[in-house]
Amino acid sequence: MNERLKVTFAPHLRHPDTTKGIMLDVIIALLPASAFGCILFGIRAFAVLVTCVTAAVLSEFIWNKILKKPNTLGDLSAIVTGLLLGLNLSSETPLWMAAVGSIFAIIIVKQLFGGIGCNIVNPAITARVMMLVSFSGAMTKFIEPVSDAVCSATPLVSTEAVSAKNLFFGMHSGCIGETSSFLLLVGGIYLVIRRVISPVIPVCFIGTVAILSLISGESLAVSVFGGGLMLGAIFMATDYTTTPTTTLGKAVFGLGCGLFTFLIRQFGSLPEGVSYSILIMNILVPYIDKLTLRKPFGYIKQ
Repeated sequence: MNERLKVTFAPHLRHPDTTKGIMLDVIIALLPASAFGCILFGIRAFAVLVTCVTAAVLSEFIWNKILKKPNTLGDLSAIVTGLLLGLNLSSETPLWMAAVGSIFAIIIVKQLFGGIGCNIVNPAITARVMMLVSFSGAMTKFIEPVSDAVCSATPLVSTEAVSAKNLFFGMHSGCIGETSSFLLLVGGIYLVIRRVISPVIPVCFIGTVAILSLISGESLAVSVFGGGLMLGAIFMATDYTTTPTTTLGKAVFGLGCGLFTFLIRQFGSLPEGVSYSILIMNILVPYIDKLTLRKPFGYIKQ
């Protein structure tokens, strides 16, 4: 044979999907909920989203320039981080706070750990938790849809009854991107069809919260549709870098997120526990992987 055997370094398997393509799919999936949030809460919501995305992109660009690293803006990950953070904020969030959150997400959580694929926790989630701790007053200030009247709570803690229909389609107060469960589900289905995400984590996450809420006598509609569960379970708990690699590991991760969300909502001093639950489970991912990874054939424990 004239052909020579070529020995190369890993990876040996190639796939047509690219980081840019995956991030573009995520952006497309988030567009319906983003547009709806801007329509629902007005120009202020649009300003918060633009501020978060702009601050995230500029932070990554300046960081790479200062350290003389290759420009990574083309992978679109900074845009996704900024957009996800913005969708997790109230339209009443001061723009400077939104910018600080995006800078924190990109510089502290992502770049200081080595950039995309190296962070140990989700940048947008961690930035939101930082903002909840640092700016708790501003982070819990919401307005009613198509209104200037400030309200004090989302449906999770509101004393006023909200119909299941309004909860599902999004006609209630809350963060910019969390109100319309319907549009978030549409985006999630798109990502599953495109094979960008696996349905295992969202199904286990949402299912756990739903079952525990039913057992405890809580309103199923409010528990599932009234907070940030859909946004967190579909778009943030499925981040490649900070979630387990095996199917069993993903199931354990989703169950853990659902359990912590329920416990924080029920017994914690905070009305919402999605962000904290994902952050906690992100930290536990190495241990979940270690326990759920299959042993290679012929493996002998030393």
